[in-house]
Amino acid sequence: MRFLFEDESFSFETLRAAGFANDGGADLGEVVATVRNIGEGDEEAWLREWKNTAERVHAIGDRALAAGHRVSAREALLRASNYYRTAEFYRRDDPADDPEVKLLSTLSRETFATAATLMDTPVEPVRIPYEDTTLPGYLFLVDDSGAPRPTVIFTSGFDSTLEEVYFAIGAAALRRGYNVLAYDGPGQGAALREQHLVFRPDWEAVVTPVVDYALTRAEIAADRLVLMGYSLGGYLTARAAAYEHRLAALVLDDGLYSYGDAHARVMPAFLREWVEAGRDDLAEPVLSLLMRESTQIRWAMRNGVWTFGASSVADYVRRTAAYTLDGVAQLIDCPTLVLDAENDQFFRGQPQRVEAALTCPHTLVTLPEAEGAGEHCHMGAMSRFHQVAFDWLGTTLAPAAE
Repeated sequence: MRFLFEDESFSFETLRAAGFANDGGADLGEVVATVRNIGEGDEEAWLREWKNTAERVHAIGDRALAAGHRVSAREALLRASNYYRTAEFYRRDDPADDPEVKLLSTLSRETFATAATLMDTPVEPVRIPYEDTTLPGYLFLVDDSGAPRPTVIFTSGFDSTLEEVYFAIGAAALRRGYNVLAYDGPGQGAALREQHLVFRPDWEAVVTPVVDYALTRAEIAADRLVLMGYSLGGYLTARAAAYEHRLAALVLDDGLYSYGDAHARVMPAFLREWVEAGRDDLAEPVLSLLMRESTQIRWAMRNGVWTFGASSVADYVRRTAAYTLDGVAQLIDCPTLVLDAENDQFFRGQPQRVEAALTCPHTLVTLPEAEGAGEHCHMGAMSRFHQVAFDWLGTTLAPAAE
């Protein structure tokens, strides 16, 4: 699927931003007006135009708030948050020290935080104890009754942020009677940008403290905890569920068995051999060539160096090998839904490997291109994804709810 761009990466990220219109994260006219001034693969224009739109919509929200127009303010600030996130996406030359990255990511968080105070259902910012620090999170509640409800613990992916969770799953979950506990883990959102925490493959070390926190909340039903992972989160949550057994269900959107193998698909065999052997003197020039030729590869490699705390592109690629379900998939014991996208450009074939390795009760669902759901994580077809995931959960959790 190509959406407003021929460049595969620009197309997908535009579809992602626009797809969040379902729950107030975008307005299609604003998206079209923004991207018409962006050339194919022009990362500077991408930042400029999305930032301009975000600032304009942010100002609309501020004016509405000052005038007492609560709903209009909330709607504009939610869109601005998504647009600021989108603007920052390709800024990866030196993101740890780039003031523009800091500015845009801060504005994305701040506009969402203000919008959250204007929502019709309770939203509580939380800090989740983790090792010698805390992780930022939001607890989205169905209502203020205090009644224990089924709750989705949502884990984002390789480039997602805590604020994006509301558009990806939060609003849809609330409509169906589920609370949502969302958090930025190491390598994600503010945990990366503000606390400088980077990804780790043993994600049970992250999820178990989140579950511990969830079980301190009276609003969360202890016997109906759902762990859901998105993109790279499809690996992270599967790995965590192999060791965290207080879960009623697991949803992988999409299934990811080996992150290293997913990377290997874009590299010729000789390059993989050089990387594995530590021949960075040979590997780095070839990796640089691949990055010059592909927006998608260039972004992924630069983002990987930052989020994994790697010293180089080759070092990042080597580190991905540890992110595998080899020897652990069979330890998952809760019912599991594995989602697959027919034309997934990142994880093709990975959901089938997860499905084959599972020994717990499980279901594999492939969503097709014909339904508009064939892109990675079903971007552009969020309603269809929500329907499949929550209908499966409704059936799976029904015995525990009786």
